[in-house]
Amino acid sequence: MNTDFHKRIYVAGHSGLVGSAILRTLKRRGYTNIVTRSHAELELTDQEQVREFFASEEIDEVYLAAARVGGIYANNTFPAEFIHDNLAVQTNVIHEAWRNNVQSLLFLGSSCIYPRMAPQPIKEAYLMESALEPTNEPYAMAKLAGIKLCESYNRQYGTDYRSVIPTNLYGSGDNYHPKNSHVIPALLRRFHEARIEGSASVSIWGTGNPRREFLHVDDMADACIHLMELDSELYRAHTQPMSSHVNIGTGSDITIGEVAGLIAKVVGYEGTIEYDSSQPDGTPRKWLNTECMQELGWKPTIGLEEGLIETYFSYCRDLLENTQRAQSRALDVQSQHRRQSFLFGQTRSAAHNQTYSSDLRH
Repeated sequence: MNTDFHKRIYVAGHSGLVGSAILRTLKRRGYTNIVTRSHAELELTDQEQVREFFASEEIDEVYLAAARVGGIYANNTFPAEFIHDNLAVQTNVIHEAWRNNVQSLLFLGSSCIYPRMAPQPIKEAYLMESALEPTNEPYAMAKLAGIKLCESYNRQYGTDYRSVIPTNLYGSGDNYHPKNSHVIPALLRRFHEARIEGSASVSIWGTGNPRREFLHVDDMADACIHLMELDSELYRAHTQPMSSHVNIGTGSDITIGEVAGLIAKVVGYEGTIEYDSSQPDGTPRKWLNTECMQELGWKPTIGLEEGLIETYFSYCRDLLENTQRAQSRALDVQSQHRRQSFLFGQTRSAAHNQTYSSDLRH
């Protein structure tokens, strides 16, 4: 096992959903020499800035979690930005890491790189066997390039650059934008607002029939660090030089309709759920085969309902912190109380509070 707790680790994208989870997990495991940079401090699409950063920081290991991400709407609306920005970030970080003798790097891919109609569960070997899902093809092509970039540097230069393909992620630190977010954060926000506003129904894109696998981001981070602590011989024994990526998932999936019902339950929404079949469903099913990761000694520990409860608590906590900052600047005490009542819906039933209050982790 490679567990030098003093090695200098750069987490690219440390403020995002994935990067922040990796940062938390590294610290929890005892790593003490972690380097981060905000977007304002380091623009990863700028080759010169990335070159200067690696030349001055003496980095030993990289977790490349920085990416432009979003749901179906964002991918359809900004395809050029998704392919350009992700290609630029990956190329700059991976190349400058190699130029500055960084031997160890983990690249975070995405399950959307697999063919739209891949057999289920999806094995690592199914990569590039047929056409991608059109709604996020530019993003997927960029992520495919990142994996092949790592493999090519390994083959030509002898580096140890590894890649993981996580399934759909959710958890603390997610993006809750009403149009640009992924499934779970979008639904959490929609059901939360619907409950507070007393809406009779919530409309969801598509038919609700597509099946998805969802992994809590803290489980994903734990898997990534477990993988990076493995000896190179063991990692290579379970991968191939030109198929070196490893899937990370839960081993089970659920329909979008089912996860919507579960989120409504967690939030305490009691209205009806409607489906807008005029909107795209995306890939019919996406469920990863995780046999390789299991053979390497890792499996998830956070169940979906448990993870949703924790995520909703995190979402409400962030709302409270944001409104408290605004209140400290502008609102009197009476207005503060009214705003908090709106945000957190003091109409929630006593039965619902009793069901979930004991499950929230502080």
